[in-house]
Amino acid sequence: MKMPFALPQLGMRWLDQLSDYLATRSERERRLLGIGALAAILILVFAIMVPLDRSVAHAKTRLTQKRAALADMQAWAPEIQGSAPPGTGGESLLLIVDRSARESGLDKALAASEPGGQSSLSVRLEKAPFDKLVTWLGRLAQQSGVVVDSATIEKSGGPGEVNAAIVLHSG
Repeated sequence: MKMPFALPQLGMRWLDQLSDYLATRSERERRLLGIGALAAILILVFAIMVPLDRSVAHAKTRLTQKRAALADMQAWAPEIQGSAPPGTGGESLLLIVDRSARESGLDKALAASEPGGQSSLSVRLEKAPFDKLVTWLGRLAQQSGVVVDSATIEKSGGPGEVNAAIVLHSG
C-alpha cells in the first residue's frame, strides 16, 4: 500500500531531507505540520516531563525527611540502649515503666513518657488513682531499682484521682 506522502529517510542528512520535504509542501501543510510538531512537544512536556519532575522532587523531599528521621533515631539509640538499669536483663527504662504501669492498672492513666537525660524518663499520668500510683512507684523501686528524681502531683477531678508528672531514674 502506497502512502499519499513520503516521510524523509532518516540518515546522515536528515535535516536536509526534512528541509526538502517541507519545501515541497504547500504553505497550509507546512503550517499544520508546525502546529502538530509544537502540539507533540507540548504534550511531551506537560503530560510526561512535568509530572515526572514533580514526582522526583516529591521523592527527594521524602528522602530528605526520612534521612533526618533516621539521624534522629540514631542519635537517640545510644541513650535508649544505655537507659537499662543494672539487673533488669537489658530492658530499657521505658519498657520497664510501661510494663509495670500495665501490671499495676495504670495503663489508661499513663498519658505520656519521654526519655530524659542519661537513664531517666519523664512520665505524665492523668486521672490516676493515688493509691495505685504510690504502690506502683514502690514496686518500681523494689523490683527494678527505679527511683523517683522528682514528682509533681496535683488533685484531679474525681475523689482520690491525681494528675502527676514524675521523673524516674534507673538506679
